[in-house]
Amino acid sequence: MNGRPVVHRQDVEPDGATPADGPRIAVLVSLNFPDLTEPVADLVRRFTRTALTSLHGLGARYELVDTSADGLGDPAQYAGYDGLLLLGGGDVDGELYGIDGPVPHSYGVDRRADDHCITAIRAATAAHRPVLGICRGSQLVNIAFGGTLIPDLEDYRLHRGGPGQPLFLDEKVTVAQGSRLATLTGAERLTVRSGHHQAVAAVGNGLVAVAHADDGVIEAVEHPTRWVVGVQWHPEDPDGSDEHRQRIFQTFVAACAR
Repeated sequence: MNGRPVVHRQDVEPDGATPADGPRIAVLVSLNFPDLTEPVADLVRRFTRTALTSLHGLGARYELVDTSADGLGDPAQYAGYDGLLLLGGGDVDGELYGIDGPVPHSYGVDRRADDHCITAIRAATAAHRPVLGICRGSQLVNIAFGGTLIPDLEDYRLHRGGPGQPLFLDEKVTVAQGSRLATLTGAERLTVRSGHHQAVAAVGNGLVAVAHADDGVIEAVEHPTRWVVGVQWHPEDPDGSDEHRQRIFQTFVAACAR
């Protein structure tokens, strides 16, 4: 790839045999999206491996789908899985949420991957399969339901590091009482790991906003009757809370097992 960093499947797959009889979960992530730099490639390796290791440890039969690779197949196939997990990565193409023109600080846009993921979300939700979206995945969930994004957070200080600082930081979010997300997290006030320059603007049809940052930015959405949850932060950041990550993944896997 012309000297650019490459993330290989063996970089992110956990050790050990795949569980024999757990729920079958499709995990969609672009391992090598456009504009990938070595520091971001390292994040992809660490975060994806942590997510897959968490699923593996909970007995899930995950299937990793690299949406930056060729030969993705028909996204309608995800209706046949027990659940769908969409991880973070590059920005969603602005045309998909009504932006005509360049998006400030945009990176990693891959329209083919976007279209595949959005169709996958719609197929899985139509089949009443649990769907969990993380960061980019949460944004794709919102767009799949007809929502829009803030293309670039002008005041980013609560959401990512500034120039010369680490991208990811601890962010405080407030979770809506009585929401599915509050059950997942076990708390209504959380410290989470964030590194985003975009966020949900108009909430998708049928979804509700269930977590907000201290500046009012929407940090999570969910469907009130279907098991569909999107979180803007990264529970799979290994520098974050192990307990928080375990609760979210455990509840998701349990929903898939049903």
